[in-house]
Amino acid sequence: MEDILEHFRRTHALLEGHFVLSSGLHSPNYLQCALALKHPADAIRFGRAIADQARNMGIETVASPAIGGLVIGFAVAQALEVPFIWTERQTGVMTLRRGFSLHADEKILVVEDVITTGGSTRECIAALEQNGGEVVMAASVIDRSNGAADVGVPRISLVEMDVPTYRAEECPMCARGDVMEKPGSRK
Repeated sequence: MEDILEHFRRTHALLEGHFVLSSGLHSPNYLQCALALKHPADAIRFGRAIADQARNMGIETVASPAIGGLVIGFAVAQALEVPFIWTERQTGVMTLRRGFSLHADEKILVVEDVITTGGSTRECIAALEQNGGEVVMAASVIDRSNGAADVGVPRISLVEMDVPTYRAEECPMCARGDVMEKPGSRK
C-alpha cells in the first residue's frame, strides 16, 4: 500500500488543499489518478494487482464508468484477458452506449480509479444490470472511504484511505474561507 501512495505523491496525483469532489462533497485531499496512471507501465502494474485479486471470480468482462475508470479498467481487462467496455453519462444518466452489449448473466467486474461514496460505481452497475449483465465484484485503485462505501457487490481496492469528506454546509475549509478547487472530470 505505501508504495502505491508513494507513487501518487511522486507523480503529484495526491493533492492537498480544499477540493469539491464529483459527489459534491468537500475534502482536504484529492486523488488525480490520471497523473498516477499516465505511464502505461504504472497502469499495467496496478491493473495486474487488481486482476490478481479477481482472477478466480469467473470474470467474463471488465467495465468502467467513463472517464476516470477507463485507463485502469482497460489495464485490468488486459491482465485478465477479457473484453473491456464502459458506461458513460447521457443526459445525466449512466448508460451503456457505443454498440456495447451483454449476454444474459455475463459475469462483470466493475473497475474504478477512486471510490469515495461509490456513486459512479453504483450507477455503472445499474446500467450493466439493466442490460442483462451480472456484476460480481467491483474494484478500485484507491478507496477513499476506507471500506465504508457500499456499492451493492463485493469490493476490493489496492489502497484503503480514511480521507475526510464534508457536506458544504459543514466544511471547516469553507468556514475558514479557503479557496475551493474542482479538479475532477465533472465540472
